[in-house]
Amino acid sequence: MATGNRVRVGVLAPMKIELRSVVKAFSLQPARINGVAVHTGVVGNAEVVATPTGIGTALATSATERLLGLGEFDRVMVVGVAGGVGPSVRIGDVVIPEVVVDGLTGNEYRPAPIDGPAPRGSIQTSDDFIVDPERLAQLIAKGVIAVDMETGSVAAVCANHGVSWSTVRSISDRAEDGDDEMIAMANPDGSPNGKAIVRYFARHPGRIPYMLKVGRGGMTAARNAATIAAAACAKL
Repeated sequence: MATGNRVRVGVLAPMKIELRSVVKAFSLQPARINGVAVHTGVVGNAEVVATPTGIGTALATSATERLLGLGEFDRVMVVGVAGGVGPSVRIGDVVIPEVVVDGLTGNEYRPAPIDGPAPRGSIQTSDDFIVDPERLAQLIAKGVIAVDMETGSVAAVCANHGVSWSTVRSISDRAEDGDDEMIAMANPDGSPNGKAIVRYFARHPGRIPYMLKVGRGGMTAARNAATIAAAACAKL
């Protein structure tokens, strides 16, 4: 738990690009705890331990269990990018949701408050790459403004362990602009899958400008989320 008056915060970043932004914004250094590779540092009053989850609900669940197995934590923060849903969010916007919904079970989880943009809307977590207009319309009607593949799973594990959690996500792209083949272009850790990328562009050469835009949006979003998260962590 806390050392002296400090709090201990675990930070989970799904992909490598998100972890790099976290490491930079939080000024963290590589370390090992019980043989597990992590990044550590002090931000304000918080001792921080950061680690990646990988993409998807199963990897997020196991990564959260692994993190909590490294000792006691006062707070877990999920930091990264998300797909925007509906007209209320733009590329680069930071989203701190009022609620996170597990798309598989329907369970709802409410994050602990942090200092930052006012909470709004909900994030839905699932392994589905949702691009169908009808499904997106249903999400919008339910107040969903962003989708991701990890936060709901992290929240479920934290709830089971009685650990407070928060999330900071930033919009990297819009769900309605994607297609269901895009997810194959990333490995489970978020690094590029070169062979899948070549196959995708061979089939869809006209998508190259859009994917370059997504790449730029991802870097901006990862940086924005990490910056807000670090500032919030410093005030815990």
